[in-house]
Order: sequence, then structure tokens, then C-alpha cells
Amino acid sequence: MSNWTKDAVLESLKGVVEPELGKDIVSLELVELSGPLEGQNATGQGVTVQVKSSNPAMHARKRMQEAVEFALERGMGTPVECEVEVIPLQKEERTLETRKVLPGVQHVIAVASGKGGVGKSTVSSNVAVALAQLGYRVGLVDADIHGPSVPTMFDVAGAKPQPVEVEGGTKILPIEQYGVKVLSIGFFADPDQAIVWRGPMASRALNQLFTDADWGELDFMVVDLPPGTGDIHLSLVQQIPLSGAVIVSTPQDVALADARKGVGMFRLEDLKVPVLGLIENMAYFVPPDLPEKKYHIFGRDGVKRLADSLNAPFLGELPLLQTIREAGDAGRPAVLQTSGEAAAAFRAVVAKLLQQLGKDV
Repeated sequence: MSNWTKDAVLESLKGVVEPELGKDIVSLELVELSGPLEGQNATGQGVTVQVKSSNPAMHARKRMQEAVEFALERGMGTPVECEVEVIPLQKEERTLETRKVLPGVQHVIAVASGKGGVGKSTVSSNVAVALAQLGYRVGLVDADIHGPSVPTMFDVAGAKPQPVEVEGGTKILPIEQYGVKVLSIGFFADPDQAIVWRGPMASRALNQLFTDADWGELDFMVVDLPPGTGDIHLSLVQQIPLSGAVIVSTPQDVALADARKGVGMFRLEDLKVPVLGLIENMAYFVPPDLPEKKYHIFGRDGVKRLADSLNAPFLGELPLLQTIREAGDAGRPAVLQTSGEAAAAFRAVVAKLLQQLGKDV
């Protein structure tokens, strides 16, 4: 018979495996103890053993409770009188080891915009490549279900991801380009055929890009979300373990109104996704023949003012340059250039984004 010490109780529970995570509940740090755990407490009376379960279903928690009670009786050498509580593991409590979706990814960053046509995919592509240039392991998911453009921007429009055997199952192997692992719904659709899917079908297809792909170990995954704030966004945000969101907008009022809605969506009580910052795209235009001139075609400092009003970080502004458009069309993101205003602007934005995540540039 063992005394009810913390070490003795935890030793007894090392054989209890969290079924969906495949590791014991002690090493996953899913056990919390309270009550009299020293001295001659022979039965555990007054002790509470709280265990967190990745499966919130009642039947799953009941099975976990029975497994814990059995392990304690066997390990402590006597019928026990402690209280065993099994509660759901909350989304914000999940660590890399306790995630079921993207368990090997350190940070998942959603790039969103309330309005289409503001350059969200261009920003996503260049941010992903800039992170890879800094030596980080990076993935990019093109989740823009109705207008997937990342394959074109990475010059892999004709690529076909291949299946790969992983731990006895089959997964999708992402396409790798410019040091970034890429998956897009565009890889699985006819480029000349419009993708017309209802919300639930689109959500299921997109979830497969995360759950059925062999992403391996990544420092960052950038997710290029569709424009707007619809059900696809809610489904993805609820399923994916996001570190935060970045909002892209141009500075005119019609785009800013939608950007405000985008920030509001991520800050909903049911989501509570940190807004890592706002980016002002197409902030100004400099004519090639008049480099000393700067024209604010869509307005000036609109996104910066919006960020201030929402108490959100401002990550910087990106110019309206022909070279950025040409680079995207050619399948070579502008940040691949060794010099130039475009590459410098994207790198400055990424530096501020990394600061928000507590990372070094």
C-alpha cells in the first residue's frame, strides 16, 4: 500500500493512455491533483484527481474516468476514495503534443481580408517565402476556395500532389517551391472550371488540406483565407489551431469597412483569435519616371488609422508596384528579389509580424 503522495499518484497513472493522442496522460501533462497528498492518507479520501480529455464526448470522458480509477486502485494497492474528474481539454490549452490537427506546426497564421481584390494572396505568398528565406520551415495553404491563385504565384499551376505512406496510412504530399510546402484546392480542380461548392462541402474539402496532408514539422503555416466572413471562415477557424490572424486591406473606406468586420470576426467570443496586425496594401504609387513622387491613389494611412482605432498592431504598408504584379504573374514572389522596394517592404512587414510572435528576425 502506497502513501498518497503526488509522485505515487502520478506514477500510478503513467499507464493510462489518452486514446486519441497515443501518449500517457502524465507525460502529456493532463493531470492535476489537489487535496491531502502527504502523510498516512491510505485511501485518497479528500483528494481530487482532475484529468483533461481531448475528446469532449460524455462516453469518452466516462471511459477515461474508469481507466483512471482502475489505475489508481492497482497502483496504490487499495480501493480508493478519491474523486476523479474528467473535463474537456479547451482549445487554448492545447500544446503541440495534444493537438489532433497540425500537431507538428508551431504557429498557424491566417491571412484574411473582408473584401476581395486587396492583394491577400500576394501578401500570403510573399510572407511565406520571406519566412523561408529567414531559415524557418514554412507551409502555405491556399484556402481561397473560389479563386485559388497560389499555384500561379508559385509557378506550380500544373503540379499534382502525390500520395505518400505515413504510419500505415496514405497522406497527400505538399508541393515544395522556394523553400515553402504548398497545398491548394486549385491542385485538385480543372483550372478552366469554376469551383461551385456549397459551404459544408467546401469546408470538408479544405479541412482535408490540413488533416490529410503530410506537413511534417513546420515553424510556420500561412493560411490564405477566402475574402469575407462566411461559414467557411468560421469552420476553418474553429478547426485549425491558429496562433493569430493578419488582416490585409487597401486604404480606401469601402475596403476598410470590410477589414473592420474581419477583425470583428476573429475577436468573436466563440473564436478569440489574436489579431497579429493589419497590413495596408497598395498604399501608394511611385511612377518609374518620377521616383521622387509618391501618389496615394486609394487614400492615405487608412489602415493605420483603423488599426489604431481597433487597438491592433499595424504591420506596415506595401506599395502599388508593377514589379509585384509581374512577379506574381510570373510565379516568382517579389520577395525573391535580392533588392528593390517591393522585397524590402515585404521583409519589413514580416519583421514586425515576427515581433508580434516573439520570434527573432
